[in-house]
Amino acid sequence: MPYSVVDLFAGAGGLSLGFVQTGKYEVKVAFEREPHMQATYHRNHPDVELHGDVCDADYADIQRRYGDIDIVIGGPPCQGFSNANRQKNHAISQNNMLVKQYIRAIRELRPKAFVMENVSMLRSDVHRFYMEETDLDIVEEYQIPNKNTPLHLLNSEFVFDGALEIVQNLELLQQRLWPENHYRELNIIYKGEKNADKMKKSLKKHQRKLTEIAQTYIENDAGNYIAQRSREAFQAVMDYFDGILEADRIHTLIEPAIMIQRMLSKAKEIFDNHIHVDSYECTEKDGILANIRSFAVFDYLKSILTSGEDGYAINSGVLCAADFGAPQKRNRFVIMGIKKSISEVVFLPSKKVKDGRYRTVRDAICDLEHVPPVYDLADDEEGIPLKAKEQLSPLAKQLRDSDILKNHIITKTTDVAMARFKALNQGQNFHSLNDSLKTNTYTDVKRTQNTIYLRLNYEEPSGTVINVRKSMWIHPTLDRAISIREAARLQTFPDSFVFCGSKDKQYQQVGNAVPPIMAKAIAKQLATTLGKKLREAEQENG
Repeated sequence: MPYSVVDLFAGAGGLSLGFVQTGKYEVKVAFEREPHMQATYHRNHPDVELHGDVCDADYADIQRRYGDIDIVIGGPPCQGFSNANRQKNHAISQNNMLVKQYIRAIRELRPKAFVMENVSMLRSDVHRFYMEETDLDIVEEYQIPNKNTPLHLLNSEFVFDGALEIVQNLELLQQRLWPENHYRELNIIYKGEKNADKMKKSLKKHQRKLTEIAQTYIENDAGNYIAQRSREAFQAVMDYFDGILEADRIHTLIEPAIMIQRMLSKAKEIFDNHIHVDSYECTEKDGILANIRSFAVFDYLKSILTSGEDGYAINSGVLCAADFGAPQKRNRFVIMGIKKSISEVVFLPSKKVKDGRYRTVRDAICDLEHVPPVYDLADDEEGIPLKAKEQLSPLAKQLRDSDILKNHIITKTTDVAMARFKALNQGQNFHSLNDSLKTNTYTDVKRTQNTIYLRLNYEEPSGTVINVRKSMWIHPTLDRAISIREAARLQTFPDSFVFCGSKDKQYQQVGNAVPPIMAKAIAKQLATTLGKKLREAEQENG
């Protein structure tokens, strides 16, 4: 009998696929709330009962209908506060809750074993969560290590009378907090100060919206300090539009308002996320701080799940997909657990690739080089018929399990992007371009990631596949983008696995996925350990 599986945060289904490919597991139930990923999962795993939000999961009902669940798998989104979304300026990730949901599933289902995969930095002490009010008793019960981690709210140079009172009063800060779209419009201008040309273009592009918003604050005659700074900020923008103020002076005049709004936003996040604050303080050196305790995500997981005789033996480590036959150097942190009553030890899978003889980009996609991709989803409905090919790499033979090629779709390339494509050789990226080809793209070109405008090298594994559309990954020999199918090949999805949704959603699904070939190696190792230990237990019991 195959082991029964529940897949949490299933995404497109890469982890499920790897487990199923072993022939030793049957996925009974999966949870995924993103509609396009749901569509992809259902198309490729039609017999699995698919649910949406894992927060609504009724595990008692699942057990009534399917019996005891043997294995829980999944990778909960887990940014922690150290990886917060800088674009939106969030200080606190709301994905803390999802890690707790993963733990809830294990505690309620009590599976024989579980597998959790996540970003490699999860093992790091810097990947932490702020302590919520509901965590206080749990942290004490399980003796979870924690420490003071001040959240910086406002620099000392922008501190004003009454600021410390406001951040502690939800009603007061709500009264003074701008709507998100108002902040976003002005923050775009603020962030453009390092690039004068880009800033002027932003001002022109957003002039209508900024003009509409500005009236709200310029006409506000409230006497409080925050209202005054808000009025000054938007008046500066209007003075620029009226030709009274030069663009290079705008940044200084809007900065106090921006900093104050960031303070208010962070303070509201504390309330919204029920974060426990030991104290607030204002110092001459640091400005306004919220003293909050935090704990490492891994410590939290380990402390709870290993606790007691009914807990789990756990092993964890960073696995590289290339070590298991993927043409991609993708690192993921994997935690495997087995009930202590079954085994006192659990092993991660051993590397399959020896001496660094990794599979390459060529192994994965070379056979598609002369298959013209399509640009529109409508042209992909029937797929592209593939002609039989005799000379295929072992990996291509494994992945080419369909005569019809789906998802071989790319986006149209602008003239600027095409000029960059043509200027880059294999292995080169945006930083390899001459200065004339770097203009009018990024605010600070020196900080542009090495994965941007990367032309893949046929003779090496790729780097971590993310959303290669956004990163503008280039085919090794052709002046075009990597297609969705080619990205899926790099992830080791077989051609029969079809992705659904818009082009960007498909690219994103591929980038978020667990490489099935690595998932399969994890699943085989787990099945080997479970099978051996369960057989030993049966023999001992007669």
